[in-house]
Amino acid sequence: MKIKHCYIIFFVLFSFHTAVAQEEDEELKVTTEEVAVKKKKRDRKKERREKRIQPYEPLAPARAAFYSAVLPGLGQAYTKKYWKIPIVYAAIGTGIYFYLDNNRNYNDFRDIFKRRLAGFTDDRFINQQTGEILVSNEQLISLQERFRRDQELSLLLTVAAYLLNIVDANVTAHLQQYNITDDLSLKPGINFNEFDFTPNYGVTLNFNF
Repeated sequence: MKIKHCYIIFFVLFSFHTAVAQEEDEELKVTTEEVAVKKKKRDRKKERREKRIQPYEPLAPARAAFYSAVLPGLGQAYTKKYWKIPIVYAAIGTGIYFYLDNNRNYNDFRDIFKRRLAGFTDDRFINQQTGEILVSNEQLISLQERFRRDQELSLLLTVAAYLLNIVDANVTAHLQQYNITDDLSLKPGINFNEFDFTPNYGVTLNFNF
C-alpha cells in the first residue's frame, strides 16, 4: 500500500515537473520570438536609414546648380526630383511667352506711331471710310510705354524663374547630404479644452527609440 502511495506521489511530482518545464520552455520560446521580432524591426529601420544616407559628395550641389544653369530642369533630374521639371519649364515658358507677346505688341504700336509721324494714315486705328482716328498719337505712346513695362517685367520674371531653378537644384542637393530619419517627426496638433470645448493648437514632437 505504501509502495502504491509512493508511485502516486512520484507520478504527481513527475507530472508537475514536466508541466513546469513545458511552461518554462514556452515562455523561453515566446521571449526568443519577441527578441527576434524586435531585432528584425531594428534591422529594417537600420536598412531604411542606410538607404536614405548617401555618401557625402561636396561637389554635388555645385554640379546640380551647373546642370540647371546649362539646361533648366537638368539639375532637378540629377537630384531625382523629376516632378519639378514640368514646373520649371512651365514657369520659364510662361515668362518667355509673355515677353514675346509684349514685345510684339510694343513693336506693332511703335511702327504705327512712326508711320503716322511720317504722314501715313492707313493704319488699322484710322477708319479709312470716314477718316476718324480711333486711337490717337498720345494713346499710341501710352500703349508703347505700357507694353514696354510689361515686356521688362516678363523678362525679370523669366530670369527669376531661371535663377530659382538653379537655386532649387543646389539646395536640394545640399539637403540630400543629410540623413532625415522617420524616428523624429514634427507635426501640428490640435485638442479641445474639456471645460469650454475651445480648440487648442500646438506642435507635436515625436521621437521613436
